[in-house]
Amino acid sequence: MALTGAGLTVYIGGTPTGSGWSPPGQFAVLYPDPGTARRASLAADRTDFVHLVQVTCVGASVERALWVADRVRQALDGPLTVAGRKAWQPEDQGGPPVQRDDDVTPPVYFVPVQYLIQSIPS
Repeated sequence: MALTGAGLTVYIGGTPTGSGWSPPGQFAVLYPDPGTARRASLAADRTDFVHLVQVTCVGASVERALWVADRVRQALDGPLTVAGRKAWQPEDQGGPPVQRDDDVTPPVYFVPVQYLIQSIPS
């Protein structure tokens, strides 16, 4: 995976909820949508795929959250490698400003960034 290869700790769909877990100083959480299979031709072959994924970049400080966002952008700055498919470079769709989450102890800062990912059969 591009993000773990960039040295990031990555969770999918949320962080662990077990007792004793404490968040690392910085990490990313992926929230993928199920994607959309689009028609590749008039024959209604649905082989083209479009997918929106949110990467929530989290840190113990504003600077750490922004550092994660920068590492994510660097990791996704090129086409992804997917077996049997050709993928476009992910399109950065942006996101809101950094926010503080006081619902966890200790509080963390986070910034969600969305990426559009597209691929076709190779």
